[in-house]
Amino acid sequence: MDLIKDRQVLERAYNDKAGVTAQFNLNLLERIRHELDSDIDPNRFQHQVLYNEAESRIEMYLVSSRSQQIRIEDRVFDFIAGEPRHTENSYKYTPAGFRQLAADGGFDSIAMWRDPWQFFSVHFLQRD
Repeated sequence: MDLIKDRQVLERAYNDKAGVTAQFNLNLLERIRHELDSDIDPNRFQHQVLYNEAESRIEMYLVSSRSQQIRIEDRVFDFIAGEPRHTENSYKYTPAGFRQLAADGGFDSIAMWRDPWQFFSVHFLQRD
């Protein structure tokens, strides 16, 4: 489980220097282009990441870098420059919050392990 941590740590992780997460996000546009008969150009979008503290989640967006029209199959979509499209949420939890989520789903928390930096946890759950 990805644990709640400092905003800067989270945003830096999702804006990694190698651009792996950006490539993952932009791959959505590649898939649309190839699988849905679209003229979408992934180079006209930018990867953006925000940490929403109120919801304890990273939000990923693809932002149109210019005003443009995109065709997907027989439909046309208009984008204005700077318009974001929300593509993903990655929730972060406290150990207690995750145990409650598991309990709400019918699981008992038997054990939990954390990494030395307290960034992640692994939970052993058992069905009620």
